[in-house]
Amino acid sequence: MTIGRLSAREQRVLDEVERALRHDHRLDRRLRTMRLSRLPDLSRLAACRPRPLTAVLLLAVSLTLMATGIATSVPGVIWAFALSWPVTLFAVFRLLCHRTGEERER
Repeated sequence: MTIGRLSAREQRVLDEVERALRHDHRLDRRLRTMRLSRLPDLSRLAACRPRPLTAVLLLAVSLTLMATGIATSVPGVIWAFALSWPVTLFAVFRLLCHRTGEERER
């Protein structure tokens, strides 16, 4: 790869590409709002609304893991419960918040 200046044709092609990119408003907005933070975007997570079946299944899995962990004391089962329980609580909490919000609107 050469380090010298671009030829007239290459410069013209580069100018056309830059002009096309300047007119792409979606790309411009995404580049302006792009974060350099290492923290995850929790706004999408906070806006999630789990389905009732999902919350019930998570609750059933968590309670099964809890009972199995108590009965067997296997570290893997206890860790699986420790990982699934907060997700279950979050899903149930979001579902209840959504349900009570609907009743308040009526």
